[in-house]
Amino acid sequence: MARTRTIDAIDVRTALAPVRDWLDAPDEANGPTSAGAAGTPDRTTLAAAVRTTLRAFAQRHPGKAVEVRVPPFAAVQCLPGGAHTRGTPPHVVEMTPKVWLRLVTGRVDWDAAVADASVQASGHRSAEIGELLPMPIATDSGAT
Repeated sequence: MARTRTIDAIDVRTALAPVRDWLDAPDEANGPTSAGAAGTPDRTTLAAAVRTTLRAFAQRHPGKAVEVRVPPFAAVQCLPGGAHTRGTPPHVVEMTPKVWLRLVTGRVDWDAAVADASVQASGHRSAEIGELLPMPIATDSGAT
């Protein structure tokens, strides 16, 4: 099995830099990632930000107990514990790219995102994801 290189703070900051203004902007009437909305990053830029931050998150919290999905770009398994290998995992967290990026950068609170259904979380372990957000290397302060 091939190993992927470790994602560091510079990788995360570089991937997030082109989307930070978009993350701060209010949501468009057609949704947080509506195509053609003013200031919406292009698909490649958005995909890079999501994939980089998800990989960094999974590397910092390894395991296969919870699956974090950010369609259409990526999904990762993380957190130690029982591994799930077939069908739908019992612990799943899913959200849009904008919500994920706002959570990892500290622009949105986990409990608020779950309460307003911006985050769909199933299984008792899914709440552990919220305890690990925001990611310090993704915040504007850039702590490592």
